[in-house]
Amino acid sequence: MKQLIECVPNFSEGRDMSIIKQITDQIETVEGVKLLDVDPGKATNRTVVTFVGTPEAVVDAAYLAIQKASELIDMSKHQGEHPRMGATDVCPFIPIANITMEECVQYTQRLAKRVGENLNIPIFLYESSASDSRWKNLANVRAGEYEKMESKLKQNDFNPDYGPSVFNPTAGVTAIGARDFLIAYNINLNTTSTRRANSIAFDVREAGRVKREGDPITGKIVTDEKGEPLREPGACKSVKGIGWFIEEYGIAQVSMNLTDINVSPLHEVFDACCKSANQRGLRVTGSELVGLVPLNVMLDAGKYFLQKQQRSTGISEAEIIKIAVKTMGLDELTPFDPQKKIIEYLLQADVKTPLLDMTLPAFANETASESPAPGGGSISAYVGALGVSLGTMVANLSAHKRGWDSRWESFSVYAGQGQGIKRKLLALVDEDTNSFNGIMEAFRLPKSTEQEKSLRTEAIQAATKYAVEVPLLVMKTALGSMQMIRSMAEIGNPNSITDAGVGALCARTAVHGAFLNVKINLAGLKDKEYVQQKLKEADAVLEQAKQQELEILQIVEDKI
Repeated sequence: MKQLIECVPNFSEGRDMSIIKQITDQIETVEGVKLLDVDPGKATNRTVVTFVGTPEAVVDAAYLAIQKASELIDMSKHQGEHPRMGATDVCPFIPIANITMEECVQYTQRLAKRVGENLNIPIFLYESSASDSRWKNLANVRAGEYEKMESKLKQNDFNPDYGPSVFNPTAGVTAIGARDFLIAYNINLNTTSTRRANSIAFDVREAGRVKREGDPITGKIVTDEKGEPLREPGACKSVKGIGWFIEEYGIAQVSMNLTDINVSPLHEVFDACCKSANQRGLRVTGSELVGLVPLNVMLDAGKYFLQKQQRSTGISEAEIIKIAVKTMGLDELTPFDPQKKIIEYLLQADVKTPLLDMTLPAFANETASESPAPGGGSISAYVGALGVSLGTMVANLSAHKRGWDSRWESFSVYAGQGQGIKRKLLALVDEDTNSFNGIMEAFRLPKSTEQEKSLRTEAIQAATKYAVEVPLLVMKTALGSMQMIRSMAEIGNPNSITDAGVGALCARTAVHGAFLNVKINLAGLKDKEYVQQKLKEADAVLEQAKQQELEILQIVEDKI
């Protein structure tokens, strides 16, 4: 499987879009990478760029971007709210798929060596790539920012890993390293006071604040036996934060990096900021995600807020994300488009789902056309999706039924199960047509020579086996929905009992329809042992579906 690395370089330019475009154009010249996001900030004068690709391609694209930034950005003239030390301030590599952190470290070393030697930029390796434990924390490298770098590089204990130990006045200093996924997150406040925003940051961030005697602002700093200041830790581990004023928006923000979302999820950090703000007579008015965010972060947040409202979490992904966006005010300053901000959605943007992308009339018209696909297999999968959707609807209606408030959580679990099954069946709508097209492509292979004939036969057999496995999966998935549908018929909202019944009819139809596809595709296979095994599997699933349908319909009839 393809190895994928995400690269999120931060460039010290957020106002001149022509410069940003020239940098990102360099990234897009490299085959094997996909530019996902470009997020400029005027007040910070900084742009966060996100791209993903295979390791070698990411190294090449990152090098070209750093090179172009060093040509176009003059750090001696740079001003911005965000701490910075170089034209390319930081360039992190994040393992995304089928690659370890250790492998990412090796690729960062390769990039750092290339940049340092060819571009004469001092390079420090940070986070997991750090050769010096002091540089693991980026703040230790960047302390004093660009203005202090020249004097720091003259010190014996501040030596870059690659490149010269001589200050580069235009390009500055760059940090390159491998790290876990980091979320850059800003909380908007109803104040213009940087000091008050900092107070909230100190309440929340892991490092907290320096401990003082008496007055928390002017009191004497408390130290340990070595004379080092003691600290009062903040509420959230793996969170770094400061307060600042954003002139562009006319508000103060708490600007944070969430370095481990498994330890401190986005929604918990948001709530911690709200609590601190309220205690200080302030209010959180919204928030801002800089760059991209993983899908599970948004879904976890949406479900968290739904549970606080005692509402079912078994609703569509789009609805869950909407709850997260509105609760945290992620669209207060700029629009929040999930298709452009969630990394999985961006990576899936090139995946074609022609049937699922159609309107209902268009789907019906395409099915009714003279084309052999979509056919019974795709329709079976879609009917199954409609059936489990009806069962899910009953679960959600039951979760919100007046007088059933104490049962909302159990119905939410059923609805969540239904949503999962629905997603699988919808994916199989297009996949069944893809499997049919695979057979057609195999039949079109050349057959002039004996070798070509042999390869063509093998391809046809392999494609046909896949065309058996897809509808067989439709059968098993649709059968799996029937237990949930049955539960809704038994204990769900009695006003929706017939909806559960129709759901059962759809599920059985999906199973039986997919069964017919399994049988006709098995007929074209030479592997008799495989044929017998799959026919036996399919027969068993069909019989179970028929029995489940009878029992569910009897429950419905008895309750009507």
